[in-house]
Amino acid sequence: LTYYRDVKPIVDAKCTSCHVEKGIAPFSLTTPENAVAMKSIIKMRVNDHTMPPWPPSKACNTFVDNRSLSDAEVATISGWVDGGAALGDPGQTPAAVTAPSGGLSRVDLSLPMPVDWVPQVGPDEYRCFLIDWPLATTKYVSGFRANPGNKAIVHHVIAFLATPATVADFQAKDDADPMPGYNCFGGPGAGGLPIWLGGWAPGSPGSDNPPRTGIKVQPGSKVVLQVHYNLINVKQGEKPTDRSSVDFKIDDAVDKEAAILPWTDPKWVRSHQMTIPAGEADVTQLFQFDPTVVMDRITGGVVPASNDFTIYGAGLHMHTRGTRGTLTLLRQGGQLPECMLQIDRWDFHWQGSYGFAEPKIFHPGDQLQIECHFDNTAQNQPLGSDGNPMPVREVNWGEGTSDEMCLGLFYVTK
Repeated sequence: LTYYRDVKPIVDAKCTSCHVEKGIAPFSLTTPENAVAMKSIIKMRVNDHTMPPWPPSKACNTFVDNRSLSDAEVATISGWVDGGAALGDPGQTPAAVTAPSGGLSRVDLSLPMPVDWVPQVGPDEYRCFLIDWPLATTKYVSGFRANPGNKAIVHHVIAFLATPATVADFQAKDDADPMPGYNCFGGPGAGGLPIWLGGWAPGSPGSDNPPRTGIKVQPGSKVVLQVHYNLINVKQGEKPTDRSSVDFKIDDAVDKEAAILPWTDPKWVRSHQMTIPAGEADVTQLFQFDPTVVMDRITGGVVPASNDFTIYGAGLHMHTRGTRGTLTLLRQGGQLPECMLQIDRWDFHWQGSYGFAEPKIFHPGDQLQIECHFDNTAQNQPLGSDGNPMPVREVNWGEGTSDEMCLGLFYVTK
């Protein structure tokens, strides 16, 4: 096994979207010298499946645009390292291994952040910016991509929707902060349960939504752009700036209007019955219910009540004490449960949404189940503003760094 013939195609396809000079990753892998120098770390991280970041379990479901390495690719990299990391002949370099499919097929609307932003706190800052939606007629978002303005510090981007009915709530959050935007760890912080338009993490080329589906956006709406800045690679005294943008594929009409269905136990949110005791290493929170009886209300009328609906993809959201979680479709009549999304090693910094290779049809009488596990011991506390771990205390549902969530998100149509 040699670098040029066997390893470089894999690295080029799966690693160098992040591991480039001035990228979000801590070192570059664009030269053979860099790859050889980091060979032991590369072998370790591909074997423990932390790189490339792809949280979903292969044992649960099959997804589109899978960024993970195959077992054969992992074996190739490991064998190359174990065999002495020979470079080989540059003339034997084949075409790059096929990168994940996907990407945004066209850009109909591009919206930049309203200002250049200098992150104020480290190592992580979550900042939300309000962007006016400029279109004067109702449209449908049928695809999304983010363009980080500064790839060295932008760790993820999520675009939420502020509808005309909730714009004032979000504007009040923005106005209350004397600087542009406002801090927004965990979610956009207003307007009820979040309405997602799209999400991005390093390595993602963006994507179209399932064909002929889209999320309705009315005139007078705003985009709430949450940008996660990570400053771990920034040298002391440096003040990097960012002005990221987001691209949308827009359609005038779709066959099926889509909605992002938030899934959580209402008691967790309304009456804070999601208790995570202090010092407990594995606390389980679980909720299951048939949503068809209230689908018209929780999807804003997109999906009628008491009807079948289609699930095209899913995402999971917890904060920093989360350890693992699962979204499951429980069929009526004693059929085997169908795993939709399982994340065995939760990492708040690598959350996303994942499209199913085969959509699932939900029938009245079935149930959606969400299960989240949390570690609330001293060794698993988030960092406070002083850079030290927060004190151990009982935790419950909330928006803040010191709070937690157990939230599923499903892309659905009727």
